[in-house]
Parts: sequence; structure tokens; C-alpha cells
Amino acid sequence: MTDRAWFDAAKGDIPQWAASMPKDADGTTIDWDWVRSLDLAHGVGTIPESTPQSIHDALKVDYATRERLESIIAQCNSTFMTDFDRFIGSYRLPRALAYANRRLNDNIDTLLHLGEQQHLWVVSRERRGRATVAVLRPYSGSGPSNDDQGMLDLSGETGGASAGNTAAENSDVKFPTTVALDDIQDRTAAILDARAERRKAQRFQKRAGDAAMARANLSGATSPGGAASSGNATGHHPKPDWRDAYLPGRDVDAVMGIDIETTGIDPARDYIIDVGFEFMNMASPRPAGEPETYAYEQGYYAAGDAYGQSRLAFGVPPENAALGNTLIAKLTGIDVRGRSSEAGYRLFDEWPQAQAGLLARLTQQPYVAHNATFEHSWFMLNVAGYAESYRAGRITIIDTLPMSRQWDPGAVPTNEHPYGDNTLDAYAKRQGALDSAHNERHLGLEDSHIMLVAMKHHLAALKAQGKGPWGSTGRAGVGGKSCGRKR
Repeated sequence: MTDRAWFDAAKGDIPQWAASMPKDADGTTIDWDWVRSLDLAHGVGTIPESTPQSIHDALKVDYATRERLESIIAQCNSTFMTDFDRFIGSYRLPRALAYANRRLNDNIDTLLHLGEQQHLWVVSRERRGRATVAVLRPYSGSGPSNDDQGMLDLSGETGGASAGNTAAENSDVKFPTTVALDDIQDRTAAILDARAERRKAQRFQKRAGDAAMARANLSGATSPGGAASSGNATGHHPKPDWRDAYLPGRDVDAVMGIDIETTGIDPARDYIIDVGFEFMNMASPRPAGEPETYAYEQGYYAAGDAYGQSRLAFGVPPENAALGNTLIAKLTGIDVRGRSSEAGYRLFDEWPQAQAGLLARLTQQPYVAHNATFEHSWFMLNVAGYAESYRAGRITIIDTLPMSRQWDPGAVPTNEHPYGDNTLDAYAKRQGALDSAHNERHLGLEDSHIMLVAMKHHLAALKAQGKGPWGSTGRAGVGGKSCGRKR
């Protein structure tokens, strides 16, 4: 099936989604005819003329389009997972929407950069609530700097010529004297905060209803929610947490550890650029016949019991590469400026064979990640067939983050870390998988390796102590999180 055919097939699923999901994550009725009209394969962003007002108008349209798309994408997961009658057969429509939204986000970033080049505004990236957003302020060298005005003077009357005025002098285009900034501010943080408040209110209402039901049934002494935590050797007893569903069981053995590196934290906006995975047996001997050595980037890493190592590199669209990403380059050493598809790098969300190969590995045994909900969210919107396989119970996920949080004596709360220091770096060092003189590398394969070594060390210690999976609240079987079947 060609790429174009894949997008057409995704749109063919709209009737199923429309029947099951009339509203988006913000409670707005979805215009499915608008969704059907979008050219998901070739882009939904606006390419303007290089005039100040055109750039402003294009950015305003793109922001509005992104808000609509992302509110739909955000609702798809819960709708798909609670579709118990399996009326929606495929998750390809959310993947197609996310594909288009990533390119739209690149277009937005390009417009922001173009506006800076023309001195229309200054962009700063600021953490606000649950998101980091682009904040636009007037260009201080050309007009008023009062943020409250929300307008930028391009008349050049202050004496200094702006980039816009220079362009105007060399063309017949007459630029407007002002460009509004207040209507092109990134609303992502406000949207996410409002969405979180609605969820909080819904949870409060549900708890109140549960409490009322318990009182009516005279069962308040036993409900709700009282499973005891297994605690740890320090006497600190973490409260049960939703992440506990990802804890391993006492019979866990062959697993695949995986870690991904991305251009950001949002799977609907950013790209997977590095995937590393390897296999390790937690209980049985290492399979015979597997190569006994593997050269990691770090010479002080020893393969040990690991086998089947793989490192996969992926690219980004030319528009994304052109903008660069200094944060990711500093964190991982991967400079996206050299990862353009024009330089020969394949994009993961455009490579069906790579997705199929990864899915085959993810389904053949439990996969392990540190903060596994991160990997899971990216696979849902990037890997063809992953959502369907997960819903059908063919995927089991184990997370070493709750292992650190619940079972590691070193993960005690402090002022700096109220839930304990449960980063992969801290966990691996406490479990003897990473020397104190070195730090987590932030590359997929290397991080997968120290995670699995730490997990194996940790499980061996817990078994010897009769704790964790072997404690009173431990589970039989492989444990982990899966759907569609009983464990």
C-alpha cells in the first residue's frame, strides 16, 4: 500500500470514530467533515508570503489548526481503549493526524523563526504550567517594548530600519505599520491546564460517588482502595500508585529493554530519532550461541548477560533539520541538522518496515522501559499496529521506574525529590549498573543496557530478601501491564 493509500485508508475510518467520539478532549463537538478535508499526507500548514501581516496571519491559522488537531488526538486513546465492542478496528487515523500535526508544528516553528528574522517579534521558550510554550514579545529594536500593548510598530519612525521596512523599500509591497502579537500567542499551556482541571474535577466527583456508595453499603471499612504497599528496607512505605500495574512478577524472565530518543516530549509534535534495544533473561541462562561481546559507545560497559543488541537511527524532515535543536544536541549528542531526510536518513513515521520490525519484537516478550508510559505514548502514535496489539493483550509492559520508587531502599523522599530520586541515572547507580563517576548517556541502546543490568541486580537482591515480587503483595507470573486478558 502506498503512502497516499495509507492516509486515504485512515480517512476511511472516520465514520467509526465519528460514531464513537463526537467530542474532543476539551468537550468541543468534532467537525469530522473538516478532518476529512485535510490533506494529511502533504501538509496542513499555511505557507505565507514573506510580509509581516502574511506571516502573522499564517501563524494564527496554524495555531488554530494545531489546537483542533491536538484536542482530537488527545481524546483518541481513551476512546479506542474503552471501545469494548471493538467498533473501531484501527488506530491509523490518530497516527495519520499525528503525522500531519508534526509537520504542522515544524511549519509553526519556521514561521516563528521567520518572524524573528524580520524583527516582527522575539521568541522565548518558557515553562508555563504543564507545557513549554513559545512566548512572543515585541522586538526591542523596532518600536514599543511594552508587552501589554501586544503590538509591534514597523513604521521605522524610531530611526532604526527594521527587517520588514528594508524589505518594503526594495519591493512594491506595502507593509502594515503594526502586527498584533496578542492573538498569536501559544495557548498550549492554558489548554492543558484547563483539561487537567476538568479531569481533576471528574476524579473528585467519582471518589465522592464511590464514598457515598460505600456508606450506603455499610462497607466503608473495606473500600475503596486499600491495598498495602510492600515498602522497603528503610521503613519508608510509598503509597500505592497507578504505575504499580507495571511492576514485574516473580516469574519474569526473558525481556527486551528499550529506550528512545526524540526531538521533544510530545509524540504528536516531535520525532523519534534514536531507538536502542537489547534482550536479557532475568532468571534463566543467557541463550547459547549468541555473540558474547558487544561494543557499546561507552568502553566501560560490558555486555554481560545481554544479547540481541540493536541501535537504529532515524531522521527528521528538512524543515525540522533546518531549525536545529540545541537542547537535544546537548543532551544526546545528536544534531538534527545532520539528520535531514535529504541527507539520506529515513523518518520513523514514514518507514513501515522499521515499524513492523519493532512491533514484532515488542510483542514476542515483555518489553521494559524506565518511565514506560513515555515509550508507550510514542509507539501508539508512530508504530502501525501497536495500539491494536496492545488493546488485544499481545503486549506486556514492565517499568523500572515503579521498581525504583516502590522497592529501592535508596529512593527515599527528600525536599529535592519528594518521591525519591528515581531517574534512570540514580536507579542504575544504586543498583550497581552505572559507576558513580559516569552519567546516563541519553542514547537508546546504552540507556537500555544499564536499565536491564540494574533490573536484574535489583530482582536478584529482592528475591534473596523475600521482598518485591516475592513479598506478601508480590504477583506470580511475569507481571507488568497488559490489556485484554487476565494475568
